[in-house]
Amino acid sequence: MPRITTPDGMKDHKLGGNFTFTAKRIEHLGATEYTLVTVAVDESGSVSGFMDQLLAMLKEAVGSCKASPRSDNLLVRVLYFSDRYRGGVTEIHGFKPLAEIDPAQYPMPNPGGWTPLCDAVYSAVGAMNKYGKELYDRDYLANGIAFVITDGGENASVATMPMVKAELAKSVTGEILESMVSILIGVNTASCKDHLDRFSKEAGMTQFIDAGDASAKTLAKIAKFVSRSVSSQSQSLGTGGPSKQIAATI
Repeated sequence: MPRITTPDGMKDHKLGGNFTFTAKRIEHLGATEYTLVTVAVDESGSVSGFMDQLLAMLKEAVGSCKASPRSDNLLVRVLYFSDRYRGGVTEIHGFKPLAEIDPAQYPMPNPGGWTPLCDAVYSAVGAMNKYGKELYDRDYLANGIAFVITDGGENASVATMPMVKAELAKSVTGEILESMVSILIGVNTASCKDHLDRFSKEAGMTQFIDAGDASAKTLAKIAKFVSRSVSSQSQSLGTGGPSKQIAATI
C-alpha cells in the first residue's frame, strides 16, 4: 500500500496546487552530490491487462540502479498516478538513497480511474525543482532525470499545462539543477502516440519514446533503459550539462 505516515529521516514538502512529496532530510545525507531520480507509473484503469508486467518493470528498473558505479549518489522517488488520488498521484516513497529502498516491497498497481498526465509530470519535475533548490542552497551539486510511463493521454489532471511547462522550464535553466532530463514513455499507445508526442513537445519534456506493446519483453527493455539512463545522467554530474549518452529509442 502507499505510505500512510512520513518515515523516519524523511521530510514533508509542499508544491503549488496542494501537491506534496517527501524527501530524505538533507542533514542525513552522506554524499555531497546527487542525481535525483523519479519514476512515475500509470495506474489508470487501462493498465489492468498488464499490471504484473508494470510492477516487474518497476522493480527491475530501480533494483538495477544498485549496480551503477554511482549508486551511492542516487536519490530515488517512485509514484503511481490515477485520478483516484488527490492531486492525481500517490507517492510510494519519496527521494531517498538506494540503500534504503527494497524494490521487492513495491505494491502491485491497483488500476482504476483516468490518466492525470499533467499531474504526474508536474509532481515529478516540481518535486525535483523544490528539493534540488534545497540541496543547492546547502552547497550540494545535483542533477535530475524523470521517467513518466503511461499507456494513455492526458484526460483528468488538476495541474494545468502552463503549470507543467513552468516547472519543466525552471528545471533546465541550470540555476537549480545542473541539468535535467525528462522522458515520457508510451506503452501500448498505438492509438495515442501522436497525442503523447505533442504533449511532450508542448510541455517541454526532453523526449517522448513509443516503447511499443505491453509485453513482458517490452517492459523488460524499459527497465534496462531506465537503469542505463540513470547511470549515464549521474555520471554526467559535474560536466555542466545533461548526459549525451541517453538513447532515443528503447
